[in-house]
Amino acid sequence: MSAPQSLDQVRARIDALDGELIRLLAQRQGLVNTAATFKKDERAVRAPDRVAQVVTLARERATVAGLAPDVAEAVWRAMIGAFIDLELDEHAELAQG
Repeated sequence: MSAPQSLDQVRARIDALDGELIRLLAQRQGLVNTAATFKKDERAVRAPDRVAQVVTLARERATVAGLAPDVAEAVWRAMIGAFIDLELDEHAELAQG
């Protein structure tokens, strides 16, 4: 693929990537929803050891892919936090009946 020749081309490629990221995040959410069914309490949802493992792996993969590890960590922490909030909300709804 050739280099973009204008800001509009750069933005169009970013928009296309964003579309792919949304599709992948939707798949991730489906797996998170499934995982939530196996978790019995808030500690299991928050899973700090798992969060640390996922963030470490994201940093390692970022380095290999040429992405700044600090950017990867910030994005993954935000994503994980959002999914934890979603799981906690779902657990609260289930507990209410």
